[in-house]
Amino acid sequence: MRALTFIVLLLLSPTARADTDPRQAAAAAVAVLEDAAVALVYAETARDRVKALSAAVKGYEAGLAAMRVGLRQVALREARMTQEINRREDGISRLLGVLQTIVRSPAPTVLLHPSGPVKTARSAMLLADVTPGLQAQAQALRRDLDEVTALRQLQQQASNHMQKGLVGAQLARTKLSQAMSGRRDLPQRFVEDPLKTAVLIAATETLAAFANSVGLIATEEMTTALPDIAGQKGRLAMPVRGQLLRLKDEADAAGVVRPGIVLATRPRALVTAPTAATIRYRGPLLDYGQVLILEPQKDTLFVLAGLAQVYGKIGQVVPAGSPLGLMGGQTPQLDAILSQSRDGTGIDRTETLYIEVRQGDTPVDPLDWFTSQKD
Repeated sequence: MRALTFIVLLLLSPTARADTDPRQAAAAAVAVLEDAAVALVYAETARDRVKALSAAVKGYEAGLAAMRVGLRQVALREARMTQEINRREDGISRLLGVLQTIVRSPAPTVLLHPSGPVKTARSAMLLADVTPGLQAQAQALRRDLDEVTALRQLQQQASNHMQKGLVGAQLARTKLSQAMSGRRDLPQRFVEDPLKTAVLIAATETLAAFANSVGLIATEEMTTALPDIAGQKGRLAMPVRGQLLRLKDEADAAGVVRPGIVLATRPRALVTAPTAATIRYRGPLLDYGQVLILEPQKDTLFVLAGLAQVYGKIGQVVPAGSPLGLMGGQTPQLDAILSQSRDGTGIDRTETLYIEVRQGDTPVDPLDWFTSQKD
């Protein structure tokens, strides 16, 4: 882990950085990575194993994101340096030729001019002026070549650590899924009526209609009041690491307009509860994939759609930060990540999570509740 810390910091050193300086963010990600590695070991005997494993998964996600940024910056820097050296190839060849001539020729031969002693003296004076310039060019060339070599070595070292990080992240996700399948410690606010759920799903044509009627599937519901989270409005963290792809009521490529937002995420990203909430529904619905409907307070629903795997049980009350499920897709292989780094695209957010917030029967802008973020 210390080696991983070193390589991330090295990747984001002044040599490797681009126009922005992500070193502070990288240092925070490294700290999370170190905590995650400890948490992954500690989780085997932890009292709250799910919490420890969730921290491990989040730590790996943050650390790998920082590594991707660093690799991309190093690859782009190396490409620019190589391109500049290739552009100066003719001049470099002439410079090397002159330097080799000076090195091979005895000093009197270098200074001797066929027109006589006066011209020889002038040649000596000219050479005395030119030589420092040649030396400066040679030194600059050596620095550039040394930097390209160092950057290539750095990419190789980082690739090795990236591979270990990918393996660690997958292990943490697997252990978390296993822990969630056997979790029995969450309070139950109500009991689901499976028949009513099946009837409601069969009769549903829209997500809105299902959300507005989801309360019908509950039986034996507790009468205790739900907490008021109005004070958290506008300050809730997004349930998954990602980039905002579409705003509320913004048409997609097919011209479809939905009253929620869409986040682009990386494959297998962990989705967590933004606040304590009751699971009103979890499971497949229409063409949305796996759907979660959370009730954080009375008459407010958070709808999360597009997951591949969901955790928990209908009627359970989950604490803030509790794992809710995983996004779909396949984690890219190391070669694909490195290829994206070299071409500078970084297009690796292949999955989408749809987020809708409903108050009463009316959809509202999720960004009124959640903080926007950059991943």
